[in-house]
Amino acid sequence: MRKVYLDNAATTPLLPEVREAMMPFLGEVFGNPSSLHDWGDTARQAVDVARSQVAELIGANAEELIFTGSGTESNSFAIKGLALAQQSKGKHVVVSAIEHFSVLHSAKTLEKWGFELTEVPVDKYGLVNPEDVKRSIRKDTVLVSVMHANGEVGTIEPIKEIARIAKENKVVFHTDAIATAGTIPVDVKELGVDALSLAGNQFYGPKGVGALWVRRGVRIMPLLDGGVQEGGRRAGTENVPAIVGLGKAAELAKANMSARIKQLTPLRDRLLKELPANIEHVMVTGHPQNRLPGHSSFCVEFIEGESMLMFLNMEGIAVSSGSACTSRALKASHVLIAMGISHELAQGSLLCTFGLDSTNEDVDYMVKVLPPIADRLRQMSPLYSKFIKASKGGK
Repeated sequence: MRKVYLDNAATTPLLPEVREAMMPFLGEVFGNPSSLHDWGDTARQAVDVARSQVAELIGANAEELIFTGSGTESNSFAIKGLALAQQSKGKHVVVSAIEHFSVLHSAKTLEKWGFELTEVPVDKYGLVNPEDVKRSIRKDTVLVSVMHANGEVGTIEPIKEIARIAKENKVVFHTDAIATAGTIPVDVKELGVDALSLAGNQFYGPKGVGALWVRRGVRIMPLLDGGVQEGGRRAGTENVPAIVGLGKAAELAKANMSARIKQLTPLRDRLLKELPANIEHVMVTGHPQNRLPGHSSFCVEFIEGESMLMFLNMEGIAVSSGSACTSRALKASHVLIAMGISHELAQGSLLCTFGLDSTNEDVDYMVKVLPPIADRLRQMSPLYSKFIKASKGGK
């Protein structure tokens, strides 16, 4: 049976070069970077190299980068740490309605701590209107967070414009760039942001490691108390093998980004065109052009996404329905609901994300396999039976 992995938004495989870079630090190079001897020096130097590699990927200064245990930690650290550090100026935070739960839930926690929260809406493509952000900012607003691109529908947001508005109002601006860093060009100076989150497993690095960039001069309150690691901003012994892997993955992503985009974009466009052409009642979600290069997302009417996932898996195809963090929750995506899609249609979400190993034959196989699955599931759907009956005039 053919095996096709189209779930790269959930995680990407580890590149051989990244694994090779990590291996010494899983064995003979085991020192603690904080130790004042040769073993510690070797580990600390490796962490420093990785910090520079990741910083170069996003056009940042290395000393402004904080290593974390995941993209979720980076987002949680940013939302809570930045808001708490600015609370003497006010207690109002603005986020978009389609943020990852690591941002939304952190913002909800701030509400419990006495902050006020405003969620900015999006249009039918999942785009944030910068003017809506502008209208949401108040005198006591201390933080705005809008993601660079949405991992469920692929839409890339107008971050430059939003950052400019935040700066004009002297408000700290954070962006979740987990879906974009290492995938498309990201430059913190060009974007104009104050803080940015990223994660290694989104661009062929290891899972369980991320980074938060905070512009020099912007205050952030540490969430982990303990040692003085990461410049006193994130306590705990560094995960040296993972950090080294993150650095190597960042180096490769920067060097190969144009080639990766050139490879993935035609595959994305083929699936966005051919899947709706071969299955009735399929809606493309996200912006038709302004989207991530390897990202195809749909809603298949009258079918639950989880059922499609299971049947596709039986045919050797791995895809997602919504984000990996909610794919087992059996709930309609908050992103799709915010875009104005009904709960019934949102239940049929399908996310196919291409990677370096993806081919045109993978698209062919997906287009061949999914239509009979959709037809089979619709024959068992009371919603589809109701639709057919209504289309025939109720006879």
